[in-house]
Amino acid sequence: MLDAEIKSQLEQYLELLEGDVLLKISTGSGDVSKEMAELVDELATMSSRIKVEHADLERTPSFSVNRPGEDTGITFAGVPLGHEFTSLVLALLQVSGRAPKEDQKLLDQIAKIDGEYHFETYVSLSCHNCPVVVQALNIMSVLNPNITHTMIEGGAFKDEVESKNVMAVPTVYLNGEEFGGGRMELGEILAKLGSGPDASEFEDKDPYDVLVVGGGPAGASAAIYAARKGIRTGMVSERIGGQVMDTSAIENFISVKETEGPKLGASLEAHVNEYNVDVMNLQRAKNIERKDDYVELELENGAVLKSKTAILSTGARWRNIGVPGEEEFKNKGVAYCPHCDAPLFEGKHVAVIGGGNSGIEAAIDLAGVVKHVTVLEFAPELKADSILQERLNSLSNTTVITSAQTTEIIGDDTVKGINYKDRETDEMKHIELQGVFVQIGLVPNTEWLGNNIEQTKTGEIIVDKKGATNVPGIYAAGDCTDSAYKQIIISMGSGATAALGAFDYLIRQAPAEKKDNVTV
Repeated sequence: MLDAEIKSQLEQYLELLEGDVLLKISTGSGDVSKEMAELVDELATMSSRIKVEHADLERTPSFSVNRPGEDTGITFAGVPLGHEFTSLVLALLQVSGRAPKEDQKLLDQIAKIDGEYHFETYVSLSCHNCPVVVQALNIMSVLNPNITHTMIEGGAFKDEVESKNVMAVPTVYLNGEEFGGGRMELGEILAKLGSGPDASEFEDKDPYDVLVVGGGPAGASAAIYAARKGIRTGMVSERIGGQVMDTSAIENFISVKETEGPKLGASLEAHVNEYNVDVMNLQRAKNIERKDDYVELELENGAVLKSKTAILSTGARWRNIGVPGEEEFKNKGVAYCPHCDAPLFEGKHVAVIGGGNSGIEAAIDLAGVVKHVTVLEFAPELKADSILQERLNSLSNTTVITSAQTTEIIGDDTVKGINYKDRETDEMKHIELQGVFVQIGLVPNTEWLGNNIEQTKTGEIIVDKKGATNVPGIYAAGDCTDSAYKQIIISMGSGATAALGAFDYLIRQAPAEKKDNVTV
């Protein structure tokens, strides 16, 4: 069932197996069972280290990946092709004894976890974020006998998905209760379990020359530019890559024709790691203020870091519409990632709120999967580029409603409809549907700043042409600022500007006789 090119690549990976692997498979008479059996048999024919036996597993169709005589707790319920094929390959290698390529501190944390943890992750094969979660939880299952993980492909288990009202992927359950959703790296999962670093790990850190807060394109650019100046640089990040990690296709990053968000995020992290930057990942900032000669950054875990300058690059997140029903039905019909969640709405009627580029792109993507897409735009006309509007208008299963003010999302266990006001007539209207995709722009991640840093009414940090804020020594860059446009390439440029601005501030503050060496 695998094409020649994939088989050729797979054969090379299977040569890396370090021990025998036993695949236990439970199948029925359906098409998915037949496809799964074909895949498992094909794997067995490609390596003498892989054996297959039939078993009664919790779900049918499914198969588990084990060492002979030892259940490792990794199960695939559904056929792991598409984006999940890599998850299967890595599971085979790691169960065979090949060490995961993760930070040793994280691996040690996994081994120390006590208690029984049974994870289940609902995925779609088109989701680019799902494999990150699946692979992380598989690693945990390999390294700790008290942890198990089952990947559940929504298309193969539609009844189960609907009974649990799973309407966004990835969705993770732990011991039968919903644990979390969306992209989660291994470190993020461990932190969510309470296994992350505490304040004591930051006690002995000397003050920095530049401390970057945020690890997206702006933060990475700022950290690299600062480190290249030879000054002591630190970076605090809740997630390396930032919102880029939730982006699928990127086609406007100049000199790169097309890439994916996670790939760009990984490149950012690798580039930062080429320099002497003290990266403190999975840390959330709580407060920042200038005290005498230093800027002090307090983290949520209680640690306090000192630096002569700071660069705020905390980015932005999807903007909520703020109407009744939105919060109640998140992941129950209200979604924000059409690329990931579209398969869960196959054959259904959905709405896209927002007529800008992101909204119309979402509507076009969804139209290929769902029964019908209705676009609701607040303004009298769409804001998207004309080429996107032309593409949308060529589709037979889309409707555009302008001058529409969304007032409420309604439902019971899941979304059942949406109410909106016709802004031209003030008439209230209702549409029956099963999903709502919100695409109305971004809101800056600046709530934690309080009144310490001057901001616009919408929370954007006000900066000058050097990236400086109203507080001496504190700079800002990227989507959290009042920059006119929110684009990856613009964020990178503003990160470089802020780093150069901070360096200029440092050399002007240093004593005249020591300006050739900023770190004093």
